[in-house]
This record gives sequence, structure tokens and C-alpha cells, in this order.
Amino acid sequence: MQNSFRINTLAAATLLSLGALAGNTVAATVSFNTNAAGTGFGGTSLTLNSTSGQAATLKFIAALNVVTATPSNVNYGNFTLVCTTCSTQTLGSGSTFAPFSFSMVVTDVTDGATGKFTGTSSGGTVFSDLSGINISWLPLTLGPGASNALTGNFGPTTFAIGGPTNIVAPNSGAVPGQTTVEGFVTSATITTIPVPGAALFMLSGLALFGVVRARRSQAAG
Repeated sequence: MQNSFRINTLAAATLLSLGALAGNTVAATVSFNTNAAGTGFGGTSLTLNSTSGQAATLKFIAALNVVTATPSNVNYGNFTLVCTTCSTQTLGSGSTFAPFSFSMVVTDVTDGATGKFTGTSSGGTVFSDLSGINISWLPLTLGPGASNALTGNFGPTTFAIGGPTNIVAPNSGAVPGQTTVEGFVTSATITTIPVPGAALFMLSGLALFGVVRARRSQAAG
């Protein structure tokens, strides 16, 4: 009877364990934005003016309350370069931007944290068909945990930025003059292991066998 009880108990415990494991992978969801105070050129303005040549502007449009499954590619916002009076490079009438810095504050609404990507550029000359402006970013990741956090804790979430941002020319791109700041978001996922139906059936039979054997032992006693 003691052996039967052990068999029955083991089978039942195994069934409970495998039942708990059976399932699928569930992706986490993260909400974030990049419109917090401190985002901008020099941490203050969303618009940068050219310093010489034709009048031109470089503007940033922030990402607002983006909700995304993880892991996934994300858009942190867009830069738009406008120079209505610039000619082509061949005609030689362009505009020049001095070196600048840009702060992009990421607010992780889900985890209650903030972090900052800092972009630096040596500036450059732009024409209607050419842009010499590139922005390099540091750090390249925010999180997980308190890593590169300004406030709070990113928990299991990591925000990464996809390397330098090359600003397109005023007349280039799907939306003329618009450049997307691309990145990637990851977070912890709940992963469960599917159990084949045949295995569950076999263990069910084992549990039933233990019950029957225990009852026979009791009757014999």
C-alpha cells in the first residue's frame, strides 16, 4: 500500500507540474513616450535653425504614448529637415548647420522610469538633394533595471537605439525631409513549455493505476 501511495502521489504531482507548464509564450507590453521636458536641441528646443546660407530648420517630432509588444522595433520620433530655398548640390545654393547636441528623454510609462539618449553632431551642409548631417547617440541602451536611468527603474525592460541617425535631404525619403529615429525594445516574457497530449494521457493512466492499486491493497488488508 505504501508503494501504491507513492506512485499515486508522484503521478499526481507530475501532472500538476506539467499542467502548470503547458501553454505558450506570452509577450510583455510596454508603453513609452519621448516628449518629456528635457527633450530637444540643447535639452530645450524642438527646432534647430541653420547658421549660414539659406534659411533651414531641423525639427523633432516626439513619439507620444506608444504601446508596443516586446521584443519589437520602435520609432522614438522623427526629425524633419526643411529648406524651401535650397537648390540642388549642382547649383550650389545650400544651408549650413553648426555642431549641435540633442537630448531625447525616454519615459517608460509601464515601469515608471526615465532615461536619456544624447545625440551629438558635427553639423553639416544641406542642399535640396543632399544632407551632410549625422547624429551619434550615447548611451546605446537604457535599462534593464537602473542602468542609465535618470529616475525610477526600468525593471526587465531595455530600450536600445539603432546606431547613428543619418538625416535625409529635404527632398528625400517617403515623407520628404523626414528621418525616423529607430530602436528596439525588449522585456521579460513568460515562457511556458507545451506538453504533448500523449504524455499527459500516459501520466493520467499512471495516476489512475496508482489509485486502483491502492484500493486493492486496502481490500486485501
